[in-house]
Amino acid sequence: MAQTTLPPRKADQLEGQAATAELEKSAERAASRRGMFMAAPGFVYLFLFFALPLLIVFVYSFANRSPTGRTILANWNLDSYQRLLDPFVVQIAWRSFVLAAGATAICLLVGYPFAYFIATRSPKVRAALLVLVMIPFWSNFLVRTYAWRMLLGSGGPVSQVTEFLGLGETRLLFTTTAVMIGLVYGYLPFMILPLYASIERVDFSLVEASRDLYASGWQAFRRVTWPLTRPGVVAGSILVFIPSFGAYVTPEILGGSRTTMLGSYIVRQFLQARDWPFGSSLSFVIMLAMLGAAFVYFRVGGKTL
Repeated sequence: MAQTTLPPRKADQLEGQAATAELEKSAERAASRRGMFMAAPGFVYLFLFFALPLLIVFVYSFANRSPTGRTILANWNLDSYQRLLDPFVVQIAWRSFVLAAGATAICLLVGYPFAYFIATRSPKVRAALLVLVMIPFWSNFLVRTYAWRMLLGSGGPVSQVTEFLGLGETRLLFTTTAVMIGLVYGYLPFMILPLYASIERVDFSLVEASRDLYASGWQAFRRVTWPLTRPGVVAGSILVFIPSFGAYVTPEILGGSRTTMLGSYIVRQFLQARDWPFGSSLSFVIMLAMLGAAFVYFRVGGKTL
């Protein structure tokens, strides 16, 4: 049978394509190796300071506690996880959830109009306002929280103003209101910045088009602006809710023992009760919840921010 031979030009083209494909694959492999080499320090850091401590906490959550408070890594059981359903623990978890959700809602109600205002200003005004938003990050969070303790104290400026107005002494310190104020103040920038990034990318010609089609201001916001800025809302809400839910400094300084949240309760299990298995189980469950929230952020909000 006679063999079919390709024309010289066609054969050269096929050889050139095969060589080009091989070169492209080789370049991709080289780029992948360079990427892995550059990311290696980050992977090592995450393993040492995130994955490994999380694994240790997970192991300790199955351990036993001796009468003297010593942790025994033997006879593993689920007693610590069963204690999570204790009514007292459920009450603390519910209080933490309510305060975190309330702080998130207030930050959204306050942060959305302010972020919208920033995004619609001139570049110079916009830059100045963003600096004002980030100024709180220039000082330590603990110092700022203690400043609120002085402001909300019985002899602080807030109480002095109410006394001057004839309303009597205001007792806000060591109350749920004080904790809510501290959470909103501390995490409001985490809501404003993602909202600004999302609103700043909105094509406002779409809003103008909706108004030309006889949509009211509320309808234009509900059907155009809000859907376009929803990723920023999701990202900001998660960035506020996660640290608020596990907050320790704010409820400890402004709330005291009357408004114990999960962060304070976990610390007491490790440092005062010396119940490391129970503290580890509670920490691990909260960590899983936070990782789930972060997963939602990356799936819903992180793609478009």
